[in-house]
Amino acid sequence: MHATVIVELKSSVLDPQGKAIQHSLSTLGFEGVEDVRAGKLFRVTLAPGQSREQVEAQLRQMCERLLANTVIETFSYTLDE
Repeated sequence: MHATVIVELKSSVLDPQGKAIQHSLSTLGFEGVEDVRAGKLFRVTLAPGQSREQVEAQLRQMCERLLANTVIETFSYTLDE
């Protein structure tokens, strides 16, 4: 089973990396970009033999304990079997 995990800063948290990217896009001539938010993407391959519920519980724990700083970041994931 494969999972894609996306971690992003909460909307209330300033994103200096996103602002720098937005500025650079403007400098390169890409007009009309109103906002950029940077994030992280993880592709996780999980061993077979677990139920979908077990995999989802494990993914939530991975995100809460390591992949995301839940004080300032949100996470979401999708599963492909």
